Amino acid sequence: MAGDTATGSGERLHGEMPGWHRVVDDTGFRAVAQAVRAAGGRLIALWASDRRHDRQRFEVHAAFGDSDGLRWLTLPVDPARPDFPSVADLYPVANRMERAAFDLVGLRARGNDDRRRWLRHGAWPGDWHPLRKDAPIDHVGAGEPDEYAFVTVTGDGVHEIPVGPVHAGTIEPGHFRFSVVGERVLRLEERLGYKHKAIEKRVEGATLWDGAKIVSRVSGDSTVAYGWAYAAAAESALAIDVPARAAWLRALALERERIANHLGDLGALGNDAGLAFGLAQFSLLKEGVLRTHAGVFGHRYLMDFVVPGGVANEVTEQATAHMLAECDRIERGTQELRRIYDDHAGLQDRFMTTGEVTPDLAARLGLTGAAGRASGQAHDLRVAFRPRPYNALEPRMVTHRGGDVAARVAVRFDEVLESLRLCRHILRHLPAGPFVVPLPARARSPLGFGWIEGWRGDVLVALELDGEGCIERLHAHDPSWQNWPLIEHAIIGNIVPDFPLINKSFNLSYSGHDL
Repeated sequence: MAGDTATGSGERLHGEMPGWHRVVDDTGFRAVAQAVRAAGGRLIALWASDRRHDRQRFEVHAAFGDSDGLRWLTLPVDPARPDFPSVADLYPVANRMERAAFDLVGLRARGNDDRRRWLRHGAWPGDWHPLRKDAPIDHVGAGEPDEYAFVTVTGDGVHEIPVGPVHAGTIEPGHFRFSVVGERVLRLEERLGYKHKAIEKRVEGATLWDGAKIVSRVSGDSTVAYGWAYAAAAESALAIDVPARAAWLRALALERERIANHLGDLGALGNDAGLAFGLAQFSLLKEGVLRTHAGVFGHRYLMDFVVPGGVANEVTEQATAHMLAECDRIERGTQELRRIYDDHAGLQDRFMTTGEVTPDLAARLGLTGAAGRASGQAHDLRVAFRPRPYNALEPRMVTHRGGDVAARVAVRFDEVLESLRLCRHILRHLPAGPFVVPLPARARSPLGFGWIEGWRGDVLVALELDGEGCIERLHAHDPSWQNWPLIEHAIIGNIVPDFPLINKSFNLSYSGHDL
């Protein structure tokens, strides 16, 4: 891609990860999207901004990832014609992002014929776009009826099963509409967006320091990934580098977050397939990790440990010794449980060939993260670009081509063991020195970005600052945007009782999907 006139690099952005920003017109927007697609790149995120107050325009932003890094495009949009060219024909995942851009800012994607509201759910007036600058955060007004046009499947014996949005368990809300014959699923259609918390609106005008606490809470199981991505975006705009010790401690927290979530999901997957023993044992392992987090880092889910400029607190030699011993305990327990899972005929019968996503489909629809790697997609920012300290850790990417629940389980087991290896290396080779640096009074650039490989996939935070160095616009993007549509494909041909198992094998975020 380097040197391609269609993608011309534009302005180089400061940061550990390679990234460029470029302002384009409609033709350039489509040209870059097509060039990245042709080269095997991905659409990472698409969002919109209201800049009428200072630039007399709206803006559409798109972030593309390729072998050279992140390409952030900005497309100015005339308020008299608030639309922009769709890229959903090139990247199917863009469909929902483009619809969200209309719901939030009021910009319509030309060429995308799906006009159904994605986020509103009847709670907002029809002309209400909450990320416009003239839309106050504390007043919406009366909503209006919202009849969502789910696709109807017809034929002999076909009937619909609506599930949610409120579920029997203590999980977040999401609506799933199944079209089935008997128990065999012909089609699944999702509707999400019930978790809108106004995070992107809430951070407008916040200082870089105050924004960190809000953004790290986008998705509670990924607080390190979001905290690091936000901190990296702030450091990118400020043009500062964090101390080596801070970078290593961030990686330690990120890998421990990965371990905790994989342990929890492996137990839940065993339970969903009828092996309650697996849930009990993996819950014990995860609980030990969370208690260590509370004792060493100050919070069970590592909230507020990563801050702009470094990390919030030091890790003592005593804590280091404790975590090294814990790595050994977790590894022994994980390997023993893996032998049980692999030898359990009933469990493997439920896992194998269930919820398949072929590598070809995964590539076409942009499946990412651990679920993507289980379908042959070799995407892992830790390996591809090796930001500090991964350049010294030599991370090994785990992949599988099976694409079913069994493959996603196998990837999780392997990633736990690889993260334990990385944690040991970090703990044994932590560099000395400060763990945080003060932030400069003023930013060097109005733009910054952070792009981090979280346990679920790559998390992006894109940041725009105003003239005072406060947040003008922030967009935080969860990999669940890419992966939710794949569940609709993974369930086809399976039976309804397999849906909880398939869904858990992806374990996507509702909250991170709807800001």
